[in-house]
Amino acid sequence: MTGKLVVMTSPAQAYSAARRRAKYPELATFASGYLFALDDFQTLGCEALEEGLGVLVCAPTGAGKTVVGEFAVHLALSRGLGCAYTTPIKALSNQKYADLVRRHGSANVGLLTGDNSINPTAPILVMTTEVLRNMLYVGSEVLDRLGYVVMDEVHYLADRFRGAVWEEVIIHLAEHVQLVSLSATVSNAEEFGQWLQEVRGATAVVVSEERPVPLWQHMMVGNRLYDLLDSDIVGRTSAERRGASRELIKAAQNQSQRTNANRNLQSKWRPPRRADVVERLERSGLLPAIYFIFSRVGCDAAVEQCIRSGIRLIDDQERAQVREIVAARTAELSDSDLQVLGYWEWIDGLERGVAAHHAGLIPIFKETVEELFLLGLCQIVFATETLALGINMPARAVVLERMIKYNGETHNRLTPGEYTQLTGRAGRRGIDVEGHAVVLWGPQLDPVDVAGLATTRTFPLISSFTPSYNMSVNLIAQLGRINGRALLERSFAQFQADRGVVGLVKARDRAASKAADQSGTVECDLGDVDSYAQLRRSLGEREKGAAKARSGDRRDRVTTSVAALRRGDIIAVPSGRHRGVAVVLESVPLADEPRLMVLSETKWAGRIPLRDFNDAVQPLGRMKVNKQFAHRSAQARRDLAAHLITVTRDLPKRHWPPADHRGADPERDRLRAALSAHHVHQCPDRDRHVREFENARAAQLQVSDLDRQVADRTTSLGRTFDHICRVLAELGYVQAEGAEYSVTNDGRLLSRLWSESDLLIADCLRRGTWDELSAPELAAVVASVLYESRSKEQFHTAQVPVGSRAVRTALAHCLDVWQQINAIARTHHAPTIREPDPGFCLAAYRWVVGDSLQVVLQNLARAGVELSPGDFVRWCRQIIDVLDQISRVPVNVLAPALMSTAAAAANAMRRGVLVTISDATEQSNSAS
Repeated sequence: MTGKLVVMTSPAQAYSAARRRAKYPELATFASGYLFALDDFQTLGCEALEEGLGVLVCAPTGAGKTVVGEFAVHLALSRGLGCAYTTPIKALSNQKYADLVRRHGSANVGLLTGDNSINPTAPILVMTTEVLRNMLYVGSEVLDRLGYVVMDEVHYLADRFRGAVWEEVIIHLAEHVQLVSLSATVSNAEEFGQWLQEVRGATAVVVSEERPVPLWQHMMVGNRLYDLLDSDIVGRTSAERRGASRELIKAAQNQSQRTNANRNLQSKWRPPRRADVVERLERSGLLPAIYFIFSRVGCDAAVEQCIRSGIRLIDDQERAQVREIVAARTAELSDSDLQVLGYWEWIDGLERGVAAHHAGLIPIFKETVEELFLLGLCQIVFATETLALGINMPARAVVLERMIKYNGETHNRLTPGEYTQLTGRAGRRGIDVEGHAVVLWGPQLDPVDVAGLATTRTFPLISSFTPSYNMSVNLIAQLGRINGRALLERSFAQFQADRGVVGLVKARDRAASKAADQSGTVECDLGDVDSYAQLRRSLGEREKGAAKARSGDRRDRVTTSVAALRRGDIIAVPSGRHRGVAVVLESVPLADEPRLMVLSETKWAGRIPLRDFNDAVQPLGRMKVNKQFAHRSAQARRDLAAHLITVTRDLPKRHWPPADHRGADPERDRLRAALSAHHVHQCPDRDRHVREFENARAAQLQVSDLDRQVADRTTSLGRTFDHICRVLAELGYVQAEGAEYSVTNDGRLLSRLWSESDLLIADCLRRGTWDELSAPELAAVVASVLYESRSKEQFHTAQVPVGSRAVRTALAHCLDVWQQINAIARTHHAPTIREPDPGFCLAAYRWVVGDSLQVVLQNLARAGVELSPGDFVRWCRQIIDVLDQISRVPVNVLAPALMSTAAAAANAMRRGVLVTISDATEQSNSAS
């Protein structure tokens, strides 16, 4: 009986089960392949699929919702149809591909991620969601045999950068395709299901909030673990009823008092040593664990701390297995690559069962860590939040070091949804009886707040969908302007906006009632309050207008004077964060306002906004600034700042107050006289009358504003689409034919380019300015329209090497095109495009030339650009993706020579650290 599960059933249960098997024969066959019985929500989802319905499954992380997706794969194979299994990230696609190959064999499963194309004619294709979106727009023949589409992690449609892709796929899929949407638990699943029903037809919504492995919540105070939640709420205060353990609250208060009494006021509190936390977890039997630290540097430092502490979490036999796996995975990397990647420090941690996982690591390192963790050969992984995005790495415990993380712009507290996503990895189904989430206490952390976060179940799915230039031209090509606009209005974003209108209408009606009540109370026996209030308003606007005009004159003087500044001019910055004396590094005249870059006495270098100047900028003197000055180099900044201080020691520091240009204003004087002569002006209650009138007027304006909001919400996406269409028409990508538009040859080019800067790339390509570039030069220029420095600091090619003179010329042209496009976009109130950033050009150029990773990163560092190997790989892969797109544009749209150059550049980049485990799989499959 070993290896077999025996379940005792009554005759009635056996009869019911037999009837169910007869009704759902495919599900019976599918379920027989598992060693465990399906959960109720899995059964309901699969039954709906076999009945021909679309399915939305919302369940916690690790609950097993992918079983429903795998049943769609089973149905496709049994019925001779195709199935696209889509995921949001390439790493998850690679994992799912491996899973399905083990289950159905390599002949039946293919992989398409942009980087890889394995067995593209297979009936089951695993792919990133963007790949399926692109297929829908180009009319791929894969779509002809498609019967099922699985959208794993469909809640990604809330992602503000990539979310539109999910809605595009859902809207564009053929009507006969059955859609399986798998989502983390969201509180508005019914709303999302109603929208799916509208756009896809009959859809079953299956929601499960039960975790297959119970999750215990803890907080670590000092070196002791306390339960975070307390189910006993009898006799507790309203704050305590939020669920925080009374014992924990008391311990946290005591610890806070001790901390406040003992710490130096000048020093910051630090969390407990990570090595101590790991040892505490080991003693409590809570390994393997994922330890979330929202910092790449913090993750690497944690591994170093564990190594220095002598921690060893695996035995000698396991260490041998680790060495064997690592050697196989890194066999393609050269010794110099391994050196620059910090290989020996990395493997030292792995041989102790300790690793980091973050975007700064190259894919081979991350994938190796994932494999070792799944095999139980890695016991603690220090990770950033990117690990929570779908990768299959469940653990017995999850640790949260802090409850605040940086989102790329600001530091924010974790949301309930983020907390649930992170802690949801705790508890391995079929291995652990229970999972554990551990939050580390800190002085700013209130256990009641954390308990409230842990018990909140409101995670609404909010659409981030908005039309792009590529999407719009593809809609026009496929459906025309009118039908394309109508299709946009079927999006989940518009669906949510329309439902929100109900509340706005109610608010409008209340405001209208209030306005009617207030309008009837405004009276004065001496005269008409309306006309008197209008005179006062006109006089006020006249005086404000004069002040605004003076401000505008002052702004013009600032703009003109800044545009005239030259490199080496010494100026005084009178206000702002960097006030004081500075030397001009660069002043570039632009259409909107000049771009002024300076170096201050405090060794800071960067842009100064014009609002920091209160009038014309007059140079105090001049000093020499080398043209090759690299302001990203700390040493260069220190040297130049020291020289600046020496030069300006005897110069006067001045501010220039704005000149007074008031002058005479006859219209203002006339309004003042008319106001004094008005009858209401003599009323002792005139101010009360005017106040009542203005309140009534404000209420009426609120009604008008709410009317406008109602109109805006019901046509928001369509209006954005109209604005984009006008930009495309002015630039020649579409042409008007009555009420419709048709796509031009240039528009066909744009329709095949998928990028945040799609319109800029298309415009540069069609102008032919990239036609004569070599492969390294083309890669460098493409890098400029994709790359965005993590610090958001912009710099210019006068200070940073970019590869060659041809690259520099092409970059200058690209910047001109960018300015022209954005000027047109602003005119039509359409989306603008992010400014090109040349910070990665040199790296792309030298990599295609053939330099080693060590040389490329050293050259970047000399230019003042600090980049991790993982970031280098990530940007290179994005460049490869766009180069591949250029190489595959129809021949009659682009010059064949340019397409060949793009293909050569992409192929030259695919080497060394850009080869992943999945690439090696593809090469192995090709060889066999």
